[in-house]
Amino acid sequence: MELTPETTDLSAYLAADEVIDHDHPRVRKTAARLAGSAADSYDYARRAFEFVRDTITHSQDAGDDRVTWRASDVLEERTGICYAKAHALAALLRAEDIPTALCYQRFDVLHGLVAVRFRGAWHRQDPRGNKPGVDAQFSLDGERLAFTPDPDSGELDCPVLYAAPHPVVLKALKAAPDRQHLWRHLPTEL
Repeated sequence: MELTPETTDLSAYLAADEVIDHDHPRVRKTAARLAGSAADSYDYARRAFEFVRDTITHSQDAGDDRVTWRASDVLEERTGICYAKAHALAALLRAEDIPTALCYQRFDVLHGLVAVRFRGAWHRQDPRGNKPGVDAQFSLDGERLAFTPDPDSGELDCPVLYAAPHPVVLKALKAAPDRQHLWRHLPTEL
């Protein structure tokens, strides 16, 4: 699948905003700690991916009713659904000047992940968290995502790479008083 950036301006994929708040002290501190032991930007990106995938629980898997959406809050609370975990990873990568986009897959509901820019190309990464049947890995040599859409079932990879969370995703996250409510109102279309 060919990925399509919504803008050719790479600075948009480095920007901080209300959600990807990589200028927040908590994000900066976490990024500095991960970068301190990294050999290079690729190693840092892999470490940041594994940190989000492995130390921030997917709230549905963990049965955690808290809803997080801002990257700094995801890092503070250590929980979030796929969108929130993607926001946290995007913030950590952007904090170290690695262009990072938000992207989506459509199953029964939308699934959130990121794409990183390395070697002149975009590479999708899925930090949702592994569990039986899910084995997402950081890779620039072929995707190792949590899920693969089945086009015969109407599932699909959305090709657009967004600089900021899609408004329908952000609206659902902000409106949810708890995860159970969010789960009943997850977006199904962009």
